[in-house]
Amino acid sequence: AQEAINKLMVDYALNYGHVVRLKGGDPFVFGRGYEELDYADSYNIPVTVIPGISSSIGVPGLQQIPVTHRGLSESFWVITGTVSSGAISEDIYQAAKSNATIIILMGLKKLPEIVEIFKGEGKHSLPAAVIQNGSADDEKLVVGKVDTILAIAQKAKIEAPALLIFGEVVSLHPSFKALIKSYVAIS
Repeated sequence: AQEAINKLMVDYALNYGHVVRLKGGDPFVFGRGYEELDYADSYNIPVTVIPGISSSIGVPGLQQIPVTHRGLSESFWVITGTVSSGAISEDIYQAAKSNATIIILMGLKKLPEIVEIFKGEGKHSLPAAVIQNGSADDEKLVVGKVDTILAIAQKAKIEAPALLIFGEVVSLHPSFKALIKSYVAIS
């Protein structure tokens, strides 16, 4: 738990003079980095923070999905799928109203609800992607539209950790282009 990590960092710093806390991504984007910084500060332990690349932009980038692109998306949201109470983040409702790219971390279990939110905004055809184990050797990507992404992710047996992307930028991924061609061929 976070309390044990905090205590371990302080114990090492006090006993050995320094400690390196290496985190994946950026410690201040859903990484609890400030909590750790604040805890160390309460023991008067100086801290140097070296920012990382958040999975919210790094993972889509590795799949050649930009989070913004001229003419498609002028901005992006990064939202947690599930808040500390276990409920879905209310911010998703606001984000779904926008034309921005929406990146949802820790939201795979809420994908059925999230899809319904986008459908409620009339965005049935909005491109969507789910990326499991981003940047790892066993990374898995599925693409579809709001109407199809849940079934596609279930068929592919996508599991957490996974990142969700909703937005026109997903249409730039080669597998989305192939998916659209297959829809046209079937029609």
